[in-house]
Amino acid sequence: MAITASMVAELRAKTAAPMMECKKALTEAEGNMDKAEELLRVKLGNKAGKAASRITAEGVVAFHAEGGVGALVEVNCETDFVTKNDSFLALVNAVAQGIVKHNPADVAAVGAMPFSLDGFGPTIEDVRKGLIGKIGENMSVRRFKRFAGAQLASYLHGTRIGVVVEYEGDETAAKDVAMHVAAMKPVSLSSAEVPAELVAKERSVAAAKAAEDAVKAQAEGKPVQSAEIVAKRIDGGVQKYLKEVSLFNQAFVKNDKQTVEQMLKEKATTVKAFTLYVVGEGIEKKVDDFAAEVAAQVAAAKAA
Repeated sequence: MAITASMVAELRAKTAAPMMECKKALTEAEGNMDKAEELLRVKLGNKAGKAASRITAEGVVAFHAEGGVGALVEVNCETDFVTKNDSFLALVNAVAQGIVKHNPADVAAVGAMPFSLDGFGPTIEDVRKGLIGKIGENMSVRRFKRFAGAQLASYLHGTRIGVVVEYEGDETAAKDVAMHVAAMKPVSLSSAEVPAELVAKERSVAAAKAAEDAVKAQAEGKPVQSAEIVAKRIDGGVQKYLKEVSLFNQAFVKNDKQTVEQMLKEKATTVKAFTLYVVGEGIEKKVDDFAAEVAAQVAAAKAA
């Protein structure tokens, strides 16, 4: 597979790794972006993994609460320009409000909820299709979560990041946790709840890094660490990772002298769960290689 400049640029934006290292990793991974990123983490340590991944899809995250019930939603579109369109934003808000009121079972049921806008209706789906024709850009309700039966604290960072915290206790402390989640993006409440596949991936990266260090030491004539020491290093790396990605173990953003768990205990507050939506997270957007496209068109013209 040909490694294009745009692929190298995308990997560099995700990892902050040197350009040539990105190209080597992509070549070794045969163009697989995820595998190339993992290879860079093995070679460069955590520097690559800690850089924030570039979000490649557009859209809006919104939250609505009423009568003790809340809804967090993500509605996607193709360009940032549309995220500022009044009609699109009205659709997003209607989706959030409708989820609170109607409790739909899934995204398809969201489309069936009643709503009219700009002469389109009488359902969310009719309005969505109408706005696609009017604005000339595709849009879709990607995901939502409805909350009921718990105290809720929310935080929206603009329209791109949304957090809802389910808690008991102090409202200010819960709102601070919501802001913390938006900033630090934990994957679970505690170390024990980090998904097994993430732990396995981290252990694999640590083991590969240790193996590479051993080869390097041997080549330089330095003593190679024993299997026992290597195993301890790997376990230590995994434990460090677990603390970094679990909410309760993270240093609190407003006071890094205490963990989130310590802050909550001080405020007599219990966090039961959190939900974090980042616009476009996990969505791969096609990156057009303009130069390659032009070259292909020129070649086709010559052939004709």
